[in-house]
Amino acid sequence: MWGQGNGCCEGVHQTGWKLRGRGKLLLGNFLPGLHFPGDASIIKQETEECKVNKTIGILAHVDAGKTTLSEQILFHAQTIRTRGRVDHQNAFLDCHPLERERGITIFSDQAVFSFGGARYTLVDTPGHVDFSGEMERAVQIMDLAVVVVDAVAGVQGHTGTVWQLLRRYEVPVFFFLNKTDREGADPDRVIRQLRTRLSAAVCPLSSGFAQGELSEEAVEQIAELDEPLLEQYLEGGYSFEPWLAVLRREVAAGRLFPCLCGSALLDEGVEELLQALHLLVPDSEHKSGFSARAYKVRHDSRGNRLVFLKLTGGELRVKDEVEVRPGVWQKVDEIRLYSGSKFTPAQRVEAGDLCAVTGLDTVTPGDGIGEELFHEACATVPLLVSKVVFDEQINPRTVLGYFRILEDEDPLLGVEWNEALHELRVHVMGAIQLEVLQELVRERFSLEVSFGECEILYHETIAAPVVGYGHYEPLRHYAEVHLRLSPGPRGSGITFDSECSTDLLDGNYQRLIRTHVFEKQHKGVLTGSPLADVQITLLTGRAHLKHTEGGDFRQAVYRAIRQGLEQAESVLLEPMYAFTLELPLDLMGRALADIQRLHGSFEPPLAKGDQAVIQGRGPVSEFMNYSAELVSYTHGAGRMQMRFDGYEPCHNTQEVIQRIGYDKVRDVDNTSDSIFCSHGAGFPVHWDEVIDYIHCK
Repeated sequence: MWGQGNGCCEGVHQTGWKLRGRGKLLLGNFLPGLHFPGDASIIKQETEECKVNKTIGILAHVDAGKTTLSEQILFHAQTIRTRGRVDHQNAFLDCHPLERERGITIFSDQAVFSFGGARYTLVDTPGHVDFSGEMERAVQIMDLAVVVVDAVAGVQGHTGTVWQLLRRYEVPVFFFLNKTDREGADPDRVIRQLRTRLSAAVCPLSSGFAQGELSEEAVEQIAELDEPLLEQYLEGGYSFEPWLAVLRREVAAGRLFPCLCGSALLDEGVEELLQALHLLVPDSEHKSGFSARAYKVRHDSRGNRLVFLKLTGGELRVKDEVEVRPGVWQKVDEIRLYSGSKFTPAQRVEAGDLCAVTGLDTVTPGDGIGEELFHEACATVPLLVSKVVFDEQINPRTVLGYFRILEDEDPLLGVEWNEALHELRVHVMGAIQLEVLQELVRERFSLEVSFGECEILYHETIAAPVVGYGHYEPLRHYAEVHLRLSPGPRGSGITFDSECSTDLLDGNYQRLIRTHVFEKQHKGVLTGSPLADVQITLLTGRAHLKHTEGGDFRQAVYRAIRQGLEQAESVLLEPMYAFTLELPLDLMGRALADIQRLHGSFEPPLAKGDQAVIQGRGPVSEFMNYSAELVSYTHGAGRMQMRFDGYEPCHNTQEVIQRIGYDKVRDVDNTSDSIFCSHGAGFPVHWDEVIDYIHCK
């Protein structure tokens, strides 16, 4: 059955209908056993197939009503008896006291619910840009995502970031236009924004969709994606079932993005959203053997390290041993099923389940374990670094230990300890994250800390290939490694491969070398910034049957990388923003001059009514505060959206090097010298003389 208009907020039921489209008069064919109005026969039919263990994520720009919608979904599914509210500090999925105090979601949390005979896990994610890493780790395990958009504010800056991450991980997307009860709400305008700024394939559904109702617009949009369906449509035939099948297929493939409207606070459109999700959530094919993906690490009140997994194949039982890295197996001691802040113990979980386990001590977020061994790093990159300030009477190693625990839970923190300066630094997304970190450290470790002024987080890479040599041979130790360092594609990070024959160096040692390449964040020699976009290739190496001990290859690898960097032409990289400026046409000249002054670039401006639209790129260091300047000189009429857009060669390299003042010689934790042995004693060899002493040729 079809409703009228775009159908996004329509809920009208009819006993017959006409479609005026392409000059045809079409007659409706009802599904067998489907009764109108208000019958749930379609839901009942789908339940017979019983899709189970699906993960649905809720994402949004901050304050769009994401957590309120999550509460309503759980209430409708009878998982909770009362609906909490963010402003009342009693939301079921805002489990942490900090979330309730601040009224924002900081950590991704999950709740299990049942609907239509199927089992789902709902994952609520942070909406603030400072916690994008937490959001992205949750996105990696979603079967479907609901993006909540404020029907008054429309598409906001972080909405675009959410959208890009969902497309990166190929997660099917629903849109829910929230707050339609508010003054100024305009769903039609927001749908136009979604189609212009995100995807033209946004497909509005009527509120009667689960009862077999489709708008004329949706019928045409779906038919255009399937040739047999289009022929049927042009011939004047229609029935809901084949349209539903094609819609489900196109949603799963990421070619259509359904959209519904409502008000989570007033409980309008929530039941309709649940029904539509149930009808359209994609089916999954799971492997028979065990495989899982780690998406979160937490520590409970007793200090137990919990690794949160989504099983992507097979099953997992308590006391099972699982492969976490090639040739490395660890035992699962405990399995927990979490819903909100509470959990129930489990003896067994299966494909599709989300669980927390103890015993997997080296597994980190982004790791694949079992039959699919891999590690996928976050696309989210912190752009700022800040010094941790604490009482000088406190042992810095104690403070470092606390921050290592936090880094274990959030690898993007990138904790750095400079032994020479006795300085601790962390990588962050912004000021709100620093405030939360300060409160977390106080709450969990009873320690008062503060943070220095945020600085830009630079990277370093190299301009041309070079070979680095590392030798570590104090008395009764031995390891030598030759590594080729080559420039990698921008944004590729550190990659590794081997050209070394196992006849020269045993495969176990080669795997150990690979581990040492990735186990730490290597520093560049210009500013001590993280090394990035470098391909590291093992050329050859040597061990000693009697003297090679654990840790020897670690020392050789670190020294080889550093020795290579000493020889190389290093390049300082700075983070870039891609931005979109909208401002009055008469102020366009000022904006273009500013972009050039700030070392940015731009595409030819576009005119949209009395507004100019300018798209461009520029250094984060120059543009990070420009939004405030724009608001000032446009008197609030201008708006700017920015997103991280990779790293590029720094526009003011010498100025940055001088300001940071990094002394590579004093950085004893990252030495480029090697140690050789003569007459029963080890002696250091300066990096530029190592090639005269190496043993492998």
